[in-house]
Amino acid sequence: MPLRRLIQVITGAVASALVLSGCNASGGAAPVVVGETNRGGSVTVAEVNAFTSFNPFSVAGNTDINTKIGHITHSGFYYVDDTVKVVRNEKFGRYEKVSDKPLKVRYTVNEGVKWSDGDAIDAGDLLLSWAAGSGYFDDADSEAGTGTTYFSAAADKTGLAGTVFPEIGSDGRSITLEYATPYADWEVAFDVGLPAHVVAAKSGLNDEADLIDLLKESPGGDTTEPAVNAPLKRVSDFWNSGFDAKSLPDDPAIYLSSGPYLVRDIVADTSLRLVRNRDYVWGPEPFLDEITVRFTGAAPAAVAALRNGQADIIAPQPTAGNESLFQGLKDQGNTVQQYSQAGYDHLDLKFSGPFADRDVRQAFLKTVPRQEVVDAIAGSASDAKPLDSHVFLPSHPKYPDTVKNNGSAGYSEVDIQGARSQLRGATPTIRILYNRDNPSRVRAFSLIRDSARLAGFTVEDAGLGNSDWAAALGSGNYDAAILGWISTGVGVGRVPQIFKTGGGSNFNGFSDDDADKVMEQLASTTDLAKQDELMAAIDKRVWESAYGLPLYQTAGTVAFSSRVSGVKPSPGPLGVWWNVSEWRLK
Repeated sequence: MPLRRLIQVITGAVASALVLSGCNASGGAAPVVVGETNRGGSVTVAEVNAFTSFNPFSVAGNTDINTKIGHITHSGFYYVDDTVKVVRNEKFGRYEKVSDKPLKVRYTVNEGVKWSDGDAIDAGDLLLSWAAGSGYFDDADSEAGTGTTYFSAAADKTGLAGTVFPEIGSDGRSITLEYATPYADWEVAFDVGLPAHVVAAKSGLNDEADLIDLLKESPGGDTTEPAVNAPLKRVSDFWNSGFDAKSLPDDPAIYLSSGPYLVRDIVADTSLRLVRNRDYVWGPEPFLDEITVRFTGAAPAAVAALRNGQADIIAPQPTAGNESLFQGLKDQGNTVQQYSQAGYDHLDLKFSGPFADRDVRQAFLKTVPRQEVVDAIAGSASDAKPLDSHVFLPSHPKYPDTVKNNGSAGYSEVDIQGARSQLRGATPTIRILYNRDNPSRVRAFSLIRDSARLAGFTVEDAGLGNSDWAAALGSGNYDAAILGWISTGVGVGRVPQIFKTGGGSNFNGFSDDDADKVMEQLASTTDLAKQDELMAAIDKRVWESAYGLPLYQTAGTVAFSSRVSGVKPSPGPLGVWWNVSEWRLK
């Protein structure tokens, strides 16, 4: 996945349950032998989510399935492997630090690297990626309600926001970023995103050169003198939503590839078909000719698909009570691997409407039956314990000490009487957004609703379907949301991405001056121990604000048939897809 500054990805967008029929995973082109290695053939993968966008870097498109498809249809300067190690892809290009004071990093794309329409990946693509991820042109003042935020990137803009306008190389394939202040995550702060020549054409410009000129000539944003830049607004509007699609667009320009696979067909909410990009030589070349992704919803449907030969690889969400399903797959000769993801489910409260009052937020959180939610959904997958930190997972060495001091103990037990007292007779109405097509989210909502009612809250169902709920995040149509995050585990930008004022994934309007200052320190700190201290301080501020509640660390499960090899899960948002080029038929 390019633009790997998007280190937190929304999870839990589960498609409606699907009974697969007429799809024999053993079909497709037969493998051919090249030396001693099988090349060719096809596999079917069952995933829980429905595809919604060819732009996984935007706020609306930043879901796990969009990220996975984005990863195998795009290339970049590096990727993160299953050991959470950053691996540079020097077949694509190179990046190098050219100066420490000031910090300067030069990115160069190799000659011959191109989009699937034949257009070269070049400095224009890099410049557009920088514009989208830096917020350089924004002049929005959230407190005053003035100005414009142009590109709705889901990233933390802390790092790239501290860069001056890039220097474009004379070769036309490179740019140099200069940071005004040191940035801890510089090595994973930037990569290639969407095709600049397509964005230029679709936003009314003549060509990519016009787009480069527009970016060069546009002034940086000034919140004291906001002014709408109409041509830039057309560019950013298309970047924000022009690549969204639930079915295959009529215009192939919307789904260009620079990676090992090309999208060939999409059946909305049902399936997506990919074929090998035979021009691709600037990264690990894949073995398989074709991959079909089917959106199967809940775990039983995915398990049935693998058992019946209608899928070769499945990655369902394990839930309490489904353990016997996976044991049955093992007994049938399939491989089943369970692992801890770098992610967690959580309940977030918006800092507006009834929850603008901190007492109301605290009262609601006192009603949340976290242990019941864990028992009902996660079961043994997460050791049946609620998560007690917003920034650390239990495996982190800093987790135990942080939990002792962050204030999470105040919500360790349900306290209906305490909630009633804090409401002082009020009966607020709370609308909760979640994914109605995800059985785990439905169960969590039901448990939270029933408990909150005991304290006097009226809880309304604001859930939406699989294809729509994530895009509603940040809107004014709900008061609380149940969702999940999963991180690459690289760098610290995941924290300001969610919690910093105006952060790319700050959907609930949380804003804390003290926390912002600590996050600014965090962005420039390279000492790991100091980073941990700063994150612990942020965690405490988040708990003190009654922001919401982490529920539990999510677990991952992958199962695959004996006809497939090379499948290895990673704890990050890509799951098994991080090494798709190594998948092959035995």
